[in-house]
Amino acid sequence: MNRPAKSDYDIFFDGYINLVKDDNVVKFIEDQRDITDKFLRSITEEESFHSYAEGKWTIKQVVGHITDTERIMAYRALCLARKEQQPLPGFEEKDYAETGKFNIRKYSELVAELKAVRDADIPLVKSFDEEMIARHGIVNNKRVTVLALLFIIAGHQEHHLNIIKERYLSMLK
Repeated sequence: MNRPAKSDYDIFFDGYINLVKDDNVVKFIEDQRDITDKFLRSITEEESFHSYAEGKWTIKQVVGHITDTERIMAYRALCLARKEQQPLPGFEEKDYAETGKFNIRKYSELVAELKAVRDADIPLVKSFDEEMIARHGIVNNKRVTVLALLFIIAGHQEHHLNIIKERYLSMLK
């Protein structure tokens, strides 16, 4: 499997896609599931309420955001792989994080939910053949391919895990 071409996605996603170091995004997504689960489980319930600055999300909200975004991106990949012709809408991540009420949920449940979403997405991703991977459509008024969406799923999670490590946990440890 190749990396997505620059023409496969909006430049906004470049940073996420560049975080995926393996050209085999399916393997990366599988490996990432277990690495992420182990890392997030090392964070305590008490630590999960931490925010690194005023007005920034808590770790719980970040985990909820990762989960919501993966669901949305996987749905988009499914739609495009199945030749959906209708443009797909964007979403406002801040509204989702606020209305998700992640801070009143148990952190361990949020982590388990993220793993369950990834567990569900892996067989979907593996079911995409080369023709499906190459399909494209319009998402949030921008052209994107299924392949790019898979890289975005992996890179988005990597991005937020890096932020948790660098900004959140560095203040706690």
